[in-house]
Amino acid sequence: MNVILWIAQALLAAAFGLAGVMKTTQPRQKLAKNLPWVQDVSDGTLRLIGVTEFAAALGLILPAATGITVWLTPLAACGLALIMVLAAGLHARRKEPGGIATNVVLLALAVLVAWGRFGPYSF
Repeated sequence: MNVILWIAQALLAAAFGLAGVMKTTQPRQKLAKNLPWVQDVSDGTLRLIGVTEFAAALGLILPAATGITVWLTPLAACGLALIMVLAAGLHARRKEPGGIATNVVLLALAVLVAWGRFGPYSF
């Protein structure tokens, strides 16, 4: 199970790390081509989402890999789970079932990591 958790952590870290960098560095117009929901949020909110996603990606890997403050890993997973619940709400309001499906998959991975790292497979 430890290997499965590491794989989930790596997948989440890759997805959210790339998404976070993209949301913090790209102009809104360029993001809107692939992410139409960015028109519904302010610039500050968009950048905040990007920064929190990137920070959570680091938090999923670095503490566990270094053995320093390993309790941050499941907290990062909880933070991503919260972001996915909020994102699903945004997609529901915009009537985007594909976005909700993606959020549910990422939410399930984040919950799995949080459960495993807080519980029986903690460091």
